[in-house]
Parts: sequence; structure tokens; C-alpha cells
Amino acid sequence: MKKHNLFYFLISLSFVSILQSCGEKKAQKNENKADSPAIHTLIFIDKTASVDVSKPFVAQKYQQALNSIIEENLRKSGDKFEIYYIHENTAKGRCLSLTCRTEMESTEGMNATDLEALKTFYDLSIRKERTFVTKQALARLNAQNDNASNRETNILASLPVIAKVSESGAVVKVYYLSDMVESVKSGRDFQTKPPKDDAEAENWAKADAEKYKELALNSPDISMILPFEPTSSIKENNPTITLYWSKLFENLGVMNVQEL
Repeated sequence: MKKHNLFYFLISLSFVSILQSCGEKKAQKNENKADSPAIHTLIFIDKTASVDVSKPFVAQKYQQALNSIIEENLRKSGDKFEIYYIHENTAKGRCLSLTCRTEMESTEGMNATDLEALKTFYDLSIRKERTFVTKQALARLNAQNDNASNRETNILASLPVIAKVSESGAVVKVYYLSDMVESVKSGRDFQTKPPKDDAEAENWAKADAEKYKELALNSPDISMILPFEPTSSIKENNPTITLYWSKLFENLGVMNVQEL
């Protein structure tokens, strides 16, 4: 074989190897995604008088949050996405429940070209599903609640909902789009009596966690996405209230709690 022919042969062989390697890596990534446990996303949107999603800052923050959550958690067939409204009757506040249907077919025996075509089809399909879910989620976010249920904020009622979802064995991710101001006439009312300091917040959290100790939350990831601007005062964005929730979840065995 002539030298220049040998050179082109080796270049072509290297190029094919690179394509196969890329295809195998993409396939492995998608196969890992297909083999991973389903994600069950729970979003609790505050629909009480204290949270106004029509304010530009709140609207932008919560819309961006929903976009990011859906992009991250809706990946494959079986992933579930649910929204509950927080108000007087939070336990009965489910307003959206959707399950992803996009499946990644088996890539065994496929060449690089077929792998690329399959990935393109998969990406297009999952993008369509995410767009649909996002549209539905934003509609729920922007819906107004003018009913009497907006007078109380029963966030504690979300705990049995989380426990029920945890029974499925899915990876549970919980997001509160709320000011986290519990306000129930027959229970905690942070609107009129928030914890006076960190010690009281921790004591209240411990006492309230005792009431829910029979619940198996199975340590979901929990995010509290607050509607406050960075310039908010302590009176508006009270750190003892978010500390109460962090300690409450911690006492219930939840170790991954973040405030956004």
C-alpha cells in the first residue's frame, strides 16, 4: 500500500473510531438515565393573600424556578410532576399531575449514525413534553385564588402528601414556592406570632415534628423558594421562620433542605 493511501486509511479509521466512541458515550449516558430511578417532583404553590405572583420580581423568580425544575427533573418515562396549592385545604389542593412518557429505546448493537438519530428523536420528544408541562405549570402559577381558602396558609398539611409520595420508591424532590408563613387559626400562626428568636424556632420545630413522627418522609430533597427581594426587611423575610422549617424537616429525618 502506498504511503499516502496508508495515511488516509489510518485517518479514516481514526475518524470512525472517534464517531463510535462518541456514540457509545452518548448511548451510555442515555442508558444510565433510563436505568436511574424515576423522579417524583412535588411543587407546592402558595395561593394565599400573602404571596402575590403578579409582582414582577416574584413572577420572574417563580417562572425561572419552574423552568429549571422541569428541565432538571423531567428526563424519562415514569418521571412524575405534581402541583399542589397551599391554602386552607392544602391536602386537597392538587391541581396538576402529569407523568413523562418519553422512553429511550435500547441502543444495543446500534452504529454511530443510528445512535445519533435516536438521540435526536429522544431530545425532540422530551423537549416537547417539557414545553407542555411548563405551559401547564405556569398556568397554575398565575391562576388567582379569590376563594375563602386564601385566608389560611396550611403548609404543615403538605407533610402527609410528601409521605404518601415517598411510598412509591421514586426519588422525591419537593419545592415550596411560598413565603413559608404558616397561618392557621387552630395552630401555628406566624402571621401574628412568629418565633421570637432562633431558640424558640427550634423548640417549636421539635414540638411540631413530634406530631408527625409516624410519617415516613424518606428524606426527600426540599427547597424553599421564597418570594422576597434581596432588600427585604427582617419583618418581611423573617429568618426565624425559615429556621423553624429547616429544623422541622431535620427532626423528621430530612437532611437536604435549602432556601432559595
